[in-house]
Amino acid sequence: MPETATRGANQEAALKLELVRNSALAVELTGDQCAVLAELVSVRKLADGEVLVRQGASDNHLYVIVSGALAVARQVEADGQWVNLHLLGKDDLAGELGFMDGRPHYAALRATGPTQVLGLEREKLESLLEREPVIVYRVMRAIFRIVHVIVNRMAMQTSELTNYIFKVHGKY
Repeated sequence: MPETATRGANQEAALKLELVRNSALAVELTGDQCAVLAELVSVRKLADGEVLVRQGASDNHLYVIVSGALAVARQVEADGQWVNLHLLGKDDLAGELGFMDGRPHYAALRATGPTQVLGLEREKLESLLEREPVIVYRVMRAIFRIVHVIVNRMAMQTSELTNYIFKVHGKY
């Protein structure tokens, strides 16, 4: 391999390691475990409006937003316009439920401005089960910790909306 190609590969590996270390997935991982996980991830750069995952598509990747933002969006069939349901920013996870169960996405994941994500394919993480089960366990704990926060946030928002609609507790 020519020297420039080797240097480029080394820079890419160093970038992936740094991005993994700074991600929510690595909260419980050691430096060596981060290095193992970094070998499995891909880095993807998205332009404004670029769709990472289409609505209705199955995707076996978990995405960590490194920079920029992703809209959880649905495209209106009548006119093709996008309706943003939620905005995910730096350090948020995207696609975690599809990563876990392989079901089709209810909505698309679409970049809002230049965005960079780490992608982890389910099969690649599963490939560590025999030789590095602790990494798999700790990554799964991180995913479930984040999903738990999302579910709690949704419950609080539902409660606030219910209070607003029904004017419960005299808050509105």
